[in-house]
Amino acid sequence: MDAQSRGRADNVDPADQWVLNPATGEYELRLGPSAPQSPVPGLRRGSPYTANHPAGPGGMGHPYGAVPGGPPRAPGREVPPPRRQGAPEPQPGRRSGRSGQRKPKARKALLWTGGTMAFVVLATGTAGYVYLQHLEGNVNTTDVGDAGSGNFSKDEAFNILVLGTDKRTGSGNDGYGDAGSVGHADTTILLHVSKDRTNATALSIPRDLIVDIPDCPTKLEDGTEKVIPGLPGARFNRSLGEDGRDPGCTMRTVEEVTGIKPDHFMMADFNAVKTLTSAVDGVDVCVEHAVNDKQSKLELPVGTSKVAGEQALAFVRTRHSFGNEGDLDRIKVQQLFLASLMRKMSSSDTLTSPTKLVKLAEAATNALTVDTGIGNVSTLKDVALELKKVPPKNISFTTVPVRDNPAEKVKATVVVDESKAPQLFDAISGDVSLTEVEKKRDKKKAAVAARLQGTKAPASEVRVQVLNGGAPAGSAQQMLSRLQLDEGVSKSENAGNADEKLKRTTLEYAPDQADQARRLATILGLSGSALKPGESVTNSQGLPAMTLTLGKDFTGAGSPLDGSAAGPLDVEKSTADKVECAS
Repeated sequence: MDAQSRGRADNVDPADQWVLNPATGEYELRLGPSAPQSPVPGLRRGSPYTANHPAGPGGMGHPYGAVPGGPPRAPGREVPPPRRQGAPEPQPGRRSGRSGQRKPKARKALLWTGGTMAFVVLATGTAGYVYLQHLEGNVNTTDVGDAGSGNFSKDEAFNILVLGTDKRTGSGNDGYGDAGSVGHADTTILLHVSKDRTNATALSIPRDLIVDIPDCPTKLEDGTEKVIPGLPGARFNRSLGEDGRDPGCTMRTVEEVTGIKPDHFMMADFNAVKTLTSAVDGVDVCVEHAVNDKQSKLELPVGTSKVAGEQALAFVRTRHSFGNEGDLDRIKVQQLFLASLMRKMSSSDTLTSPTKLVKLAEAATNALTVDTGIGNVSTLKDVALELKKVPPKNISFTTVPVRDNPAEKVKATVVVDESKAPQLFDAISGDVSLTEVEKKRDKKKAAVAARLQGTKAPASEVRVQVLNGGAPAGSAQQMLSRLQLDEGVSKSENAGNADEKLKRTTLEYAPDQADQARRLATILGLSGSALKPGESVTNSQGLPAMTLTLGKDFTGAGSPLDGSAAGPLDVEKSTADKVECAS
């Protein structure tokens, strides 16, 4: 976005009237009967009225009265009068009335105890879409280096880490969080969005999970870099805040635990739960028993209630009134709240109200801190639009499978349940939905499936080199023994370790080796997506051969590699379209 565009965006006042243009599908500013209209995101510079303009039946500084349903104009936010014909064009840039109000980007992360609002902004694609041209300056950024991706791709699956901390910020929040906390990772959600946008998975990570926090290269305010030493066997929540750890440290810890690399992060300040729920006129929540929590001051009758502001914040922070009064039960309550808020924000009542959309965007962008890879309006808009494609019924909420820490007599922390968690992590990293999704059949997928169709060479004619690209030690030799002794693939050989680690096993072959590839795929249970047309290699006899690289999905020489051996996932989950009650 050029400087002139930024200038236009920053001179638009939130009280301007937005109207949906049915011809374009865009919201437009209606500034007067004779004023030219300007669709989002090409906002006009200035507005033809002042805050003290008496014209119009409603006053409020708008020539046609106040915007219906809109907020009263804040003191000190007067809009300049219209420029006289022939007057010099104002210089592009931010309005002087806003100077000094925002702290420099990446100086101080905006924190939020609940850690849920940023996820909702992403998942609905509403608040982060309509008004971000005007509000780009509200979003703080943090450079996390190679902990994340440098850019955002609309054509790939992506992972966004949503963070909330236990640090108190803002007025009226004395009842929440730790007054002396440096801002630990109190609530963490890893959001995976599938490549085809048919589904998404929101994975909650418990704050009391025992993990190995890795060394963390961190960029300081003066531009220098400091490596913060890791912490073996520590609570997950210490991956943020302590010793100066930034969100990049938490991203590295998530990858260490799950094997899933977050591409980006979003962190929201904790007042956003109040402002966003108020902007949509409250969110419906349901409880199976009456709640009267003296610590959070939450009071709710049995059944469904509408919460907003302080009451909504109390709902997502309460844990002593649900389940076993632990953090895992609070996570479930937050997931139910998120699903309800997503439904409300994506409802027609919200999406057709320009006033609500403006309020949502103001609240959301004032609350957000993101990585530099998505720290501009156009990219945030792209993220929101991609997320908007995912149907709520296919957005799954789940939690890292855990069990009590066996090293403790008094149970206070948890560890990863190795009997369940790896399968879940593999499903997410492999872009596998936790819901039943009808896959779209496009030309690309048809071409992939067609790789398995056609003639197959005899096993004795298959020449292949086997590499270990992430499987357990000894896997290449184990596979070689199976091929030679059990399957008749005598022209196979062990080529050692691959240069890079792969999540999935692949078979690369030249075009004239397609019949050999189909035979080997049949033997090993490889899917069409595992077959990679490419180039052949030269084997020890100087003849062309295919390359079979065993990835992290390899569990044994006799197991098929198309994912069919995994079976159904043994995890608790809920979806965004279902109405459930907290218990």
